[in-house]
Amino acid sequence: MPVECLIPDDRLSKYPPTTPSSRMNRVCKQVSIESPATVGMSKEYVFQYDVMVPDVPALGARVKVMCAGACYRQRSASVSSTSSTCSMGSDSGLCTTSTSNRGLRDSSFYPGYEVAGVVESIGEEVETSCGIKVGDHVIVYPFDECPPGYAEYMSVPEINFLVKIPDEMSLSVAAMLPSGALWALNTVQKAEDVVRRISEEKGPEGMCHILVVGTGGLALWALRLARYFFSEKQHRVHIAVACLRDEGFCLAQESGKVDVIQWNEELYERILIERTKDACHGQVDVVIDFGTTSRSLNRSIQCLSKGGVVFLGHETADRLLPKFSRKAEEYGITIEPVETGTVEQLKELVDLVHSGKVQPPPHSVFPAEEASEVINKLCKSEIPGRAILQFHSSAQ
Repeated sequence: MPVECLIPDDRLSKYPPTTPSSRMNRVCKQVSIESPATVGMSKEYVFQYDVMVPDVPALGARVKVMCAGACYRQRSASVSSTSSTCSMGSDSGLCTTSTSNRGLRDSSFYPGYEVAGVVESIGEEVETSCGIKVGDHVIVYPFDECPPGYAEYMSVPEINFLVKIPDEMSLSVAAMLPSGALWALNTVQKAEDVVRRISEEKGPEGMCHILVVGTGGLALWALRLARYFFSEKQHRVHIAVACLRDEGFCLAQESGKVDVIQWNEELYERILIERTKDACHGQVDVVIDFGTTSRSLNRSIQCLSKGGVVFLGHETADRLLPKFSRKAEEYGITIEPVETGTVEQLKELVDLVHSGKVQPPPHSVFPAEEASEVINKLCKSEIPGRAILQFHSSAQ
């Protein structure tokens, strides 16, 4: 039985043991995905196992997984404090062979950090006042001890890692929220302070220019959230999006009210930078860069005005900051890492989506049994937006 399904032994001391009544002696399906970059496209890299259904933690719950977003993380990465190629959908460049788009990771990948499901059991030591009960529709906050790998049932060690969602909210939409969308929300909210400062410096007639780089799920969430937090709040803000691929160009256009710039990687950097500045009416003030390459960050820096800020995922920043810190100082700009976000922000995100204030990006739902075909399509950029795997068709 793969150990991925269970909390490792060195973490058991953090949580009270399960009680006999919480044990379930049956098996469930689990899907694990290895990196195609490591094992090669010609070999199997999607595996399905029969594993034991996890026990119910005394202070937590067991969730029947209904939907899970296509989400990839490094084996050694911290879940709640790092970025990932999760939510990037078909724009992630996961298996591309182009030398200009090699943003793929070489270690094993595990999916399953974006989970929506139904509470199947609750631990015996959970307070009845917690607000969560059996049968509730929930999403799982991506905590550090989150067991990697898709499985039909998931053990959640603490009840406060569950966020209740309205019964009428689509579980496939909800599955997009816990990781990628949450990270995008945290990024936009951090950018809000910068936008406010720049708007004050430029005065009532000034315009703050924001550039969102990428058109995968992360960038599309950021684009929608930025339009809500900035445009809807009457900030004088101009939003542009830089696409890395043609299909991303079409997706960004669907959002409307934004200028779209195509960053064709075959062109010279000077041409791409000039094209970006032309579309943004000069240098930009804020860059939200969901790219994972040195080339993307280098281009973003050269598009920024003095005093500007580029926001990167924490993991990407850890890798690229040593290389670009001196250049950022020379240009008078700031590179700011952004972590995933908090449980409270996840609750806020649920409210924004459920109320219709923020529309989710396009997504497609596939049976979990088709995981291998789905990953192949993602590798070939044949799925626009997000890919969601469905484990059960009914909450019963």
